[in-house]
Amino acid sequence: MAANPADIPLPETTTFTLDGRSIQALPDETILQAAKRNGIDIPHLCYMDGYRSDGNCRACMVEIKGERVLAPSCCRAPTAGMEVAARSERAVRSQKMVVELLLADIPGQGKSPYSPRSELDRWAAHLGLGVPRFEGRHQPACDLSNPAIAVNLDACIQCTRCVRACREEQVNDVIGYAFRGHHSKIVFDLDDPMGESTCVSCGECVQACPTGALMPANNVGQARIDRQVHSACPYCGVGCLLTFNVSNERIMYVDGRDGPANQSRLCVKGRYGFDYVHNPLRLTKPLIRRADAPKSTALIPSSEMGRYFREASWEEALDFAAAGLRKIRDGRGPNALAGFGSAKGSNEEAYLFQKLVRTGFRTNNVDHCTRLCHASSVAALLEGIGSGAVSNQVADGTAESEVIVVIGARPTVNHPVAATFMKNAAKRGTKLIVISPQVIELERYATHYLKIRPASDVALLNAMMHVIVSEGLQNDAYIAEHTEGFEALRKKVLQYTPEKMSAICGIDPETIREVARLYATSKGSIIFWGMGMSQHIHGTDNSRCLIALALMTGQIGRPGTGLHPLRGQNNVQGASDVGLIPMVFPDYQRVDNPEANAYFEKLWGTKLDPKPGLTVVEIMHAVHDGKVHGMYIMGENPAMSDPNLNHARQALSELEHLVVQDIFFTETASYADVVLPASAFPEKTGTFTNTDRRVQLGRQAIKPPGEARQDLWLIQEVARRIGLDWNYDGPGDVWNEIRKAAPSMAGITWERLESEGSVTYPCEREGDPGEPVIFTDRFPTKSGRARFVPADYSSAAELPDQDYPYVFITGRLLEHWHTGSITRMATVLDAIEPGPTIVVHPADAARVGVDPGALATVESRRGRVTAHVRVSREVQIGSVFMAFAFNEAAANLITNDALDPYGKIPEFKFCAVRLTRAAA
Repeated sequence: MAANPADIPLPETTTFTLDGRSIQALPDETILQAAKRNGIDIPHLCYMDGYRSDGNCRACMVEIKGERVLAPSCCRAPTAGMEVAARSERAVRSQKMVVELLLADIPGQGKSPYSPRSELDRWAAHLGLGVPRFEGRHQPACDLSNPAIAVNLDACIQCTRCVRACREEQVNDVIGYAFRGHHSKIVFDLDDPMGESTCVSCGECVQACPTGALMPANNVGQARIDRQVHSACPYCGVGCLLTFNVSNERIMYVDGRDGPANQSRLCVKGRYGFDYVHNPLRLTKPLIRRADAPKSTALIPSSEMGRYFREASWEEALDFAAAGLRKIRDGRGPNALAGFGSAKGSNEEAYLFQKLVRTGFRTNNVDHCTRLCHASSVAALLEGIGSGAVSNQVADGTAESEVIVVIGARPTVNHPVAATFMKNAAKRGTKLIVISPQVIELERYATHYLKIRPASDVALLNAMMHVIVSEGLQNDAYIAEHTEGFEALRKKVLQYTPEKMSAICGIDPETIREVARLYATSKGSIIFWGMGMSQHIHGTDNSRCLIALALMTGQIGRPGTGLHPLRGQNNVQGASDVGLIPMVFPDYQRVDNPEANAYFEKLWGTKLDPKPGLTVVEIMHAVHDGKVHGMYIMGENPAMSDPNLNHARQALSELEHLVVQDIFFTETASYADVVLPASAFPEKTGTFTNTDRRVQLGRQAIKPPGEARQDLWLIQEVARRIGLDWNYDGPGDVWNEIRKAAPSMAGITWERLESEGSVTYPCEREGDPGEPVIFTDRFPTKSGRARFVPADYSSAAELPDQDYPYVFITGRLLEHWHTGSITRMATVLDAIEPGPTIVVHPADAARVGVDPGALATVESRRGRVTAHVRVSREVQIGSVFMAFAFNEAAANLITNDALDPYGKIPEFKFCAVRLTRAAA
């Protein structure tokens, strides 16, 4: 239960006077911070809440009784009885002089020409200053080389907030302060243009800048804002909170908000990837395929969709969509239908979608992109510890752990804001162990970097466990009290000596021993892993090993410990939580469990199928086998995201009836019979659950364009037309039903979400604070114990050979998300990374005889693509990397659809290819 406020001890305070007023300062508070908290204005420019105080602008000078010189209030802590004057004649004279001198450097020596939110303008007005008496110094010319950020150093006052933002908050180490005296200035890398530097365009410096010297590009920051809407980020699973700044029904720019997962930080996608909502290619009217436009496997460019589709009224489109689904269900049986929901949609949308499939289609053939993400991780977690949820939150791991292990993940690319906290932790002295076949940015901050060979994770992890067992480093007391099956695991890992496994994984035996000892003996070790672990045919075995590693050392169930698979999409956690997967109902209650089945039959008032349904790739196979004939796809793009795309696209083209609900004419829409224009993230209200198990409220900021409709309305309209009597009154009404369906979230009320914005589950009773650390006493299994599951090393499904000698690996880019259906429609993101590239090691480029920037072809046994070559030492010799966001060179034409037998996830991270120079 939540603690009684009366029982919480108040922190010791320091009493001092400020301009004759008695003030109580909290521990570690400066004079300026105490003044701000009490609503007292003291001019300041280099200080920013949450940043380290620098004290270099001297605008915040105050007079302290008994002291000869003035003191910067941003750096000075009060003491008991101290008498401070911020409004004395001497203090104000100093404040005015500093601000006037700084104002003299602004173009025109007046208000900032770049930012209507200039803090310098505000303090100049506060102090009653007019045109400065002094001549300003020469400032550098503007730099517009970065598509996201305009650099206006003629408005720079050298407060260094941008330097601290870049080097201390985001830890990107791009911005510096160079030269001396009259020539001193802010620089990027070695005084490069910003667009040519290593800047990742996170925009933290823009958010920090007090004068407009750093602003969003294209003058969008100068717009007059009608309203601000507090919401969340629509991209990765970190779950950053943000504020949409809206003018004339357009989102002009985005600010980071002080959320529990981001503390006001954002990445380039969260800050600059929002204008896709205003892209002219948005779908605005329902579309029905023309009778004279039969399907084929070819993609239809959005510019030609008029040749294949005609516009329709909502009544006609919805009737047509539902009639086709109903005809197949009634004529061929419920299992002839399937549905793909979306991890980008809200919990409410995911819940209603899976309920529609289960109660309307009457089948469990419902899935979403978790099958292509962490399905194997969830399978192992459910098997081993009884829950697919992360045990500890990112903030806990980066603040409390002594050792952080990052394996099979590229957080700086896929979870950039979480990565900033990992870098912060490393700079504070936390031991960071990075295990990856690619050189990743975090390697710069790692105490140990293990450049493992692709797909050899089980060999390495079993060798680490061998060291722990053979040296007696396991936690016997924890094993005895909280686990079962250890003896079988012990016997298994004793076969995996570091010397034997070194030949497989490529890591020196002594390094394996050192890392194993470090992990096992620390006071708190946490493991973060990504799809480099899960997207293999042995992905479940990979996760079994990680679980066993944590259990045998007792590194779980306490702050600073635990297991954290970094979730990919913004709501892949929530969509899974509410049942958008074929084998479980909401809250991971299995469909073949008679008790769970009976409960949901009563809750939903209908008979339910007790057999697990088909997964994403299995559904495509079932289409080829003539078993699935109709689909409803909401917000997913399997024509780009599935492995072996030729096979997947062939399946989509063979469907008798396909309903696609999306905001753009995606590749998947090429195969649709009817297309329903839907709502983008900022156009609706709903809840989204991040990788930390935080349920967060996204609020509607603008209206959908044209005749596009909100997804919740669309799902209900389809449901009504296939025979379901639904009448939900908005997302809050749906959430209240989710609370009945998912006991772990039963205590989270809609009103609390509106008030707090973010609540952690499990939260079973109203008023509970939520549990950031779980598995503290027992595990949610029948015995209350976790289970060790031994795993043997096995190779990938397809190994390199003489004909296909390279290993092909897919992944994401910092600027582009998943299949690019949103980010490639965002102006800034597409400008930064406009096209596909084949990334190879310089040695391989030389071996093939291809220069950087030249065209090369990658070919597997399933398909081939051609793109420009990018040379990088981040990839290993013998490996080829491509992002799968580009339809002009779709990487998944190449990938293997071989499945992990447990998680049913395809092997995106390993297949054999050949690399050749493309014909001129």
